[in-house]
Amino acid sequence: MKSNLPKKWIQNLRVLDVAFQPILNIHTGKIFAVEALLRNYEEVGFSSIFELFDEVYKDNLLYSFDLKLRKKALKKFITIDGYENIKLFYNLDNRLLEMPDFSNGNTNKLLKRFNVDRNSVCFEISERYEVSNNSNMQEILNHYKDEKFCIAIDDFGVGYSGYKLLYECKPNIIKIDRFFLSGIQNDIKKKVMTRSITHLAIQLGIKVIAEGVETKEELFACRDIGCHFIQGYLVQKPTTKTAEILTEYPHILDILNIEKRVIDSNYQVETYLDKKAPLCVDTDMNLVLEYFRKNPQTDLIPVVNSDNEPLGILYESKIKEFVYSPYGRSLIINNGTKNSKLKNLILPCGITEINCNISTIIELFSNNPESSGIIMTNNSKYYGFLSVRAIISIINEQNLLYAREQNPLTKLPGNAMIERYLSDVSMSKNSYILCYFDLDNFKAFNDVYGFRNGDRAIILFADILRKNLPQEFFKAHIGGDDFFVGVELNEDSEPAYIKNISDIVSKFRDDARELYSKEDKENGYIIATDRDCNKKKFALLTTSASLVIIRDTTNKRNIENINEILSIQKKVAKQDINHISMSTIL
Repeated sequence: MKSNLPKKWIQNLRVLDVAFQPILNIHTGKIFAVEALLRNYEEVGFSSIFELFDEVYKDNLLYSFDLKLRKKALKKFITIDGYENIKLFYNLDNRLLEMPDFSNGNTNKLLKRFNVDRNSVCFEISERYEVSNNSNMQEILNHYKDEKFCIAIDDFGVGYSGYKLLYECKPNIIKIDRFFLSGIQNDIKKKVMTRSITHLAIQLGIKVIAEGVETKEELFACRDIGCHFIQGYLVQKPTTKTAEILTEYPHILDILNIEKRVIDSNYQVETYLDKKAPLCVDTDMNLVLEYFRKNPQTDLIPVVNSDNEPLGILYESKIKEFVYSPYGRSLIINNGTKNSKLKNLILPCGITEINCNISTIIELFSNNPESSGIIMTNNSKYYGFLSVRAIISIINEQNLLYAREQNPLTKLPGNAMIERYLSDVSMSKNSYILCYFDLDNFKAFNDVYGFRNGDRAIILFADILRKNLPQEFFKAHIGGDDFFVGVELNEDSEPAYIKNISDIVSKFRDDARELYSKEDKENGYIIATDRDCNKKKFALLTTSASLVIIRDTTNKRNIENINEILSIQKKVAKQDINHISMSTIL
């Protein structure tokens, strides 16, 4: 297609530049893609990119102008080191199809010219802005999907189409808007909504990018929710210098601390993973039929594109629908068209990285009762398949492991899990509050009221921890009348978390009174024998809380040092009128 752009716009194109911002795998820190972003629009007289495109649209030149920008972006994209192994995200204007000179096949011509594979391009369309009456987002999405391009919806969740788009035109990728991610670690509503969007997308076989991530806390929250990729200032600001685009980003690798976090989950998933070879979406249907004939025990097989990226699942039952219907076999093996017959038979399947934690896999599976399993990827490439049976086995193993390591009386995590938690804290660079609870006068109560009531007091305290500490707290039972809790801190949460712990002390003091007789409650004490066999008065049950705050600047955070300070603080807490002592490890 020859350009009919006036001289004004040709000159503007010479001034305009393309910047790239990396999109990383959220589990490995390795680059997945770059997004092309327009720069220097101010130098050609526009205050925003949208104003520039509005002007081109008014001149009825939007499609011709956009093709020139695609050429400019591709020409610069191929100067990135290792560009063959990453994707280029390119933003499309929703009004392109309205242009009188719009025609098919021009992008493919550009890709051929620059020797870029079609699978390396992802067209990104925003749902933030209303689409005109003459052209809608679904139409442009369908056009580029029909041309076998990867499609992404930008700004998902804040636009006009939302879930309707996921239903009517399933994209390959969605980008969750920054609105939902800003401060997500402190906002339960944002966390719930982002988890809902992410898990729905994964169940539909759609990958999720967390867009605009600026802090490590946001990164961790998005990773734990199940997002596949991250983009934002935490990784890198957009750059016009392609030499600054890296294969992997060391500071993100440091934050992820991959080696420590992968050990447990990766080993367990690997044990159950079926690494069956997938089918390519372009496989001839005769070969597909032959595959199921030779593998009669196989009821499903993952399907990938030519770049080994998973697309979904092919069920044997879907093939049988054609084979056993009139003329079905002839239709399914007819080679009169170049379009993939297999593509229309693929059904969605949840996809996640091999490095994600087991709890995410279990949650994804549990949220979809019709799931046949989950496709696992390694740096976005197909790696294997976790069947329903495998996931159930993992769940059972997790339950057994938890049962072995929890306290039999309170069902809270026991010493092994406490040690693991403290080990994570000692290796982390984040801030934490750790707290040791010790029930005061418990031995005297147990002697007077018997061990069954002693157990009731311990169970009461465990229930208070469960019901009154926020979900993010790690709650554990050391044994006897000793308990432990811990929580990661952020900039604003410290005062609230300290109050939560203080409230536990008050709550147990008040509730434990109901374990005593009316007379003992009125007296405010009981008579019991001390360790030297002397009878004396003992106050009613309370609890002491020993708090240690570990700052992100703390260097002396080894387990021995933590335990020693907690022990010292416990003695101080028992002597304090409020039963709380607190110190900070410097």
